Amino acid sequence: MAEPRGARAAIAAVVGADAGSFTELPPPEGAFPPDGPLGWEGYDAARARAAERTGERESVVCGTGRIGATEAVVISFEFGFLGGSLGERTGDRLEAAYRHARERRLPVVSLIATGGSRMQEGMRALLQLQRVARHCALTRAAGLAQLAVVRDPTTGGGWATLGAGADVVLALPGAQIGFAGSRVRPADADPYAYTAEAQLAAGQIDAVVDEDGLGAAVGRWLALLTGGATETAGGWADGAAPPPAALGDAPSAATGWDAVLAARSPERPRAAAYLDAYFDHREEIRGDRCGGTDPGMLCGFGRREGRTVAYAAQCGTATLPAGYRTAARLIRLAERLGVPVLTLVDTPGAANDARAERAGAGAAIADLFAAVATARVPVTTLLIGEGGSGGALALSAPDNTWATPDSYFSVIAPELATAILKRDPGHTRATADQLRLRPQDLVSLGVVRGIVPGRNGPDRADSRAPGAG
Repeated sequence: MAEPRGARAAIAAVVGADAGSFTELPPPEGAFPPDGPLGWEGYDAARARAAERTGERESVVCGTGRIGATEAVVISFEFGFLGGSLGERTGDRLEAAYRHARERRLPVVSLIATGGSRMQEGMRALLQLQRVARHCALTRAAGLAQLAVVRDPTTGGGWATLGAGADVVLALPGAQIGFAGSRVRPADADPYAYTAEAQLAAGQIDAVVDEDGLGAAVGRWLALLTGGATETAGGWADGAAPPPAALGDAPSAATGWDAVLAARSPERPRAAAYLDAYFDHREEIRGDRCGGTDPGMLCGFGRREGRTVAYAAQCGTATLPAGYRTAARLIRLAERLGVPVLTLVDTPGAANDARAERAGAGAAIADLFAAVATARVPVTTLLIGEGGSGGALALSAPDNTWATPDSYFSVIAPELATAILKRDPGHTRATADQLRLRPQDLVSLGVVRGIVPGRNGPDRADSRAPGAG
């Protein structure tokens, strides 16, 4: 492991090297018994050596700074000070930083490099994790964003509170990340499992970002995470209908089977094309924080005409349990931040193999249904392809779902309905008609609000999507 960069170098990497761009918060004052709460012999001397070596008086530096266009509270760990460990004085500084963030209504950015709790303070140090967790929760309840940048190394309680508990987690390449530090892991543990790249693959962090681009990445994220509640209503923000022209002469499928074929066509635009056309720029969150990812579910935040919209989009594949959990995570985060949500529905259905069942498919779908049903921000849905049963409906907004002409929505796929009804496979086309799954059928049944032109490509989706005024 390379020697970690110091706390102030990490701050400069995101805030800028200009000394005036970061204002340090005054450290809390308070008495501290000789050699700490345990009377650990030599502890005061160890702290003095750490201070002389690093120029810091504690393992964290806290202050405010402008990252991109956004003012934020910045917490940066000094690994050279007793391994960036958390003690009572560390807790004092962290609490003061979080209080300042809530008083000033600022997001919190944590630049973490820590080995965990400070052994020389025993259980008094370990209790700081509860203290930090409480202030993270209070800040979350206040609707303020928390972003973590995980440096090398980040282990123990620092990872389990400030790191893994953040809304968005970025990591530097090769950073050592895990609850267990290198000296307490099983002897046969795979070292790769504790790297940033492995944690990304496991859905525990959102992105691995090179240090050269870190400041720009954090700035983009902060602009998105703070751009929802302050925008004026309109478009997506008030659930507005598309302009009247979007509901007019959209081409319609002649039969149910035609609608199915159109939705399954490899030539129609998929979710990524719609998202890229609609947003000026966007950033993805990744993973369900339970060890899983689903490349067929794109989730994140995008910027459109100066306002932030969250999105969760299916990509035409069977949705995995991790995909549903990631979408639920996205919707709940958007709700806390006051950001409206766009969902794009396109799936033949939920993954239904044994692996999906073991991964909790039913519970994951139920949780997404609940997240959509209870969301206190507007949720708007566009059906852009296949709408396969409950696996698609879970991502659909009640009473605010629209459809493109090259889509269908059905209680079950026509082939499966034919099999369940014990009909000859030759009756599949007739069954598709009986299911009334065409976009125009969905309008007449009250399942969707209207048909939005989209067949001619994502540029049409860009100009005619619901709320894109």
